[in-house]
Amino acid sequence: MSTTTPGDEAYLAAQRADLLRFMAGAARPEGFGWLDERGVVDLTRPVELWITCRMTHVAALGVLAGEPPAPGGPDAAALRALVDHGVAALRGPLHDDERGGWFAAVGPDGPEVTTKQAYGHAFVVLAASSAVVAGAVGADELLAEALDVAGTRFWDEQTGLSVEEWDRAWATLDTYRGVNANMHTVEAYLAAGDVTGDPVWHERAGRIAAHVVAWARGNDWRIPEHFDAHWTPMLEHHRDQPAHPFRPYGATVGHGLEWARLLLAVDASLGGGRVAGLAEAAAALYDRAVADGWAADGADGFVYTTDWDGTPVVRERMHWVLAEALNTAVALHRLTGEQRYADDAAGWWAYAEEYLVDHEHGSWHHELDPQNQPAGTVWPGKPDVYHAYQAALMPTVPLVPSFAAALARRG
Repeated sequence: MSTTTPGDEAYLAAQRADLLRFMAGAARPEGFGWLDERGVVDLTRPVELWITCRMTHVAALGVLAGEPPAPGGPDAAALRALVDHGVAALRGPLHDDERGGWFAAVGPDGPEVTTKQAYGHAFVVLAASSAVVAGAVGADELLAEALDVAGTRFWDEQTGLSVEEWDRAWATLDTYRGVNANMHTVEAYLAAGDVTGDPVWHERAGRIAAHVVAWARGNDWRIPEHFDAHWTPMLEHHRDQPAHPFRPYGATVGHGLEWARLLLAVDASLGGGRVAGLAEAAAALYDRAVADGWAADGADGFVYTTDWDGTPVVRERMHWVLAEALNTAVALHRLTGEQRYADDAAGWWAYAEEYLVDHEHGSWHHELDPQNQPAGTVWPGKPDVYHAYQAALMPTVPLVPSFAAALARRG
């Protein structure tokens, strides 16, 4: 890939185009599959709901951006076909026609993981919202059902939070509660509110955000991730599985960064000031995550997790953490005008170019070891272009509305 300065306009456009090229090979009859380091679908893995949703979302953003394709990448018609494919998979193989909602994972012979997970269902809302804006076939019906399921099955009006996981029949609710699923629920609700015009989704995002700010403020701006059924923090959860890909022990550095951006988006979406302290909390979360996570062991890169005193626990570097750091630096720079945020972003783009961007096969290495060499202990392969694509898109669009709606307004 020919580049100029990492992070400048031409560089970001080239990144977006090559990420779309890489993801185009993920299509399977059941949805979008897990890609390996070379961009080949790993047929030993099922089609997962969250990956299919993220790929559908990114393809929709590619349609709306209307940019020239990379060599060998999908043109406008091919991108539209990928969005339609994703919507069809979400209305077909991944959908539970008998019980409603969506399976967590399916294979050629049917469902392989039948639980109904808030994390994956949040991404159905996001994918459907973006697909509606992109004009995909069946997207309106998909979004209507996804929002109905979100409101009736996962939203807890009493607490103002999302519950986590049901069995297939919606009969048994798991006692675990998690901030990760709530984070992506906020992202999805913001997008749904932008697309539907219904303020209830932005308001619910604000209620979730208020809880997270309170928890983080009371914990030195390290967000508790895991809770019991009564929303009591479980700070020792998964101490024996510190590198869990979705529920790791301790403070997840990347979530502090991701929440910071989302808090700013909630504040702007609600008109500012509706939920007290969101902008201040965003800056505090950013500062804590950078202080704890960046070069915490002497080498550049963000560690994955820390203990509750900020000591690194899992020192592998995940691509998504760097991507979210970039997004939040852009958002805070726009809000405050402080040069330090722009300087951070410039340095992190240089790091991404040197260590994360795979110039041979495409996309970004999803995981690096503590010496910044490609690894795969937590995230083998390259299943996800969503974080990298949004990082390459964020500097070109406003913080709100959400990505698809912003691209549509840009025309």
